[in-house]
Amino acid sequence: MVQRTGGAARSAAAVAMVLGLAATGCGGGEGSGSPEIRYSWWGNAERAELMREAIALFEEEHPDIAVTPTFSEYDTYWEKLSTQVAGGGMPDVLQMDNAYLREYSDRGVLLDLEAHEQNLDTSGLLEGLSTAGVVDGARYGVPVGGNTFSLVYAPELFEEAGAPMPEDGWTWEDYDEALTAVSEHTGGDPYGASDYTGLIWVLEAKLRQEGDALFTDGGKLGFGEDRLAEFWESAAGLREDGAVVPADEAEQVKPLAPLGANLSASEFTWDNMLTRYVEESDLDLELAPLPTDSGDSGQYLKPSMLLSASAQTSNPGAAAKLVDFMINDPRVAEIFGGNRGIPATEAQREAIDYTEVDQAIVDYEEDRMSDLQEAPPAPPAGAGALETEFIRLSEEVHHGQMSPDEAAGEFADFAERTLSS
Repeated sequence: MVQRTGGAARSAAAVAMVLGLAATGCGGGEGSGSPEIRYSWWGNAERAELMREAIALFEEEHPDIAVTPTFSEYDTYWEKLSTQVAGGGMPDVLQMDNAYLREYSDRGVLLDLEAHEQNLDTSGLLEGLSTAGVVDGARYGVPVGGNTFSLVYAPELFEEAGAPMPEDGWTWEDYDEALTAVSEHTGGDPYGASDYTGLIWVLEAKLRQEGDALFTDGGKLGFGEDRLAEFWESAAGLREDGAVVPADEAEQVKPLAPLGANLSASEFTWDNMLTRYVEESDLDLELAPLPTDSGDSGQYLKPSMLLSASAQTSNPGAAAKLVDFMINDPRVAEIFGGNRGIPATEAQREAIDYTEVDQAIVDYEEDRMSDLQEAPPAPPAGAGALETEFIRLSEEVHHGQMSPDEAAGEFADFAERTLSS
């Protein structure tokens, strides 16, 4: 509530301050002989204001380095970056999404930060994030924060319905029984769950629990058409019985997710999304472990975002120092709190005075840490397009416009074209 007060004025002020900082950075570069680096990220004006404070601290620590900041909304950010890469005008330091890391590293436009370890200390990264950003033995990114795939649910509704409660080792049959019981208890207001077969990350979790993977080490699909068709078919009974949110109702509340729109009592998502759902939903929500039929959780720590540097930067040492400061300095964590996800280093995690929701996420991750598995390699180039196509075909199946077999065949053809291009 406090953060939303005076939103328009605060946003305008943040933009003005960032622009002012940019002007300052531009004035301290070539003329003085000091290195000047450009730093670009995605986010809104609130994040820009926080970033301004962090950059000001960095420049106090490194008065010989001037930082020129720029930011954009997520989609615009990637459009700009594509143009900058093509034109040779990449920022020196840039925010990176794990889904795009291999795409840009394969193009040779990212700096191997391992070669600048004298200016960048990654020893404080959480164990589960220590290899995040590493591609083929080279470090092209450093995680800023991390999260793990989880179940968000309304425990009170589960208890009222007499449904099986989430616990270590509960099975997918237990979960299906639970969401069915909730839907019957509430009469579908809300439904027991969102249709989880619309999420490629649920498929990944199940594959990992079975000892398989979403992608092979060679960057191809780690599963076949039959396995995908089986996955989509697995929730057919739940859809027919009205145990999960119907596709047309889920469509009507977009861009909200069914859980945020009070249509669902549970939903699989990344644990940092708890913050958003608590704000949107009228339900009291908690995090729970994933169901499993093998005893393996399938869960791992995934970087919420990373920092990378341009291979063409004329100041690689200064760029590495900025990355180091942003992931290690406790004061940066104090400024951002959970804005960029729960920090990836111990020093920053310990420095934050967490909100109640962020503390719940931290406690959940600490509780699950012993069950987390090794993270998969960075996904192949084209993974983002595959996720978009997966969502489209899932909706076709959920609306009854395609059979699981037809959709699986179309997805396999799309993956063959995308991953081989």
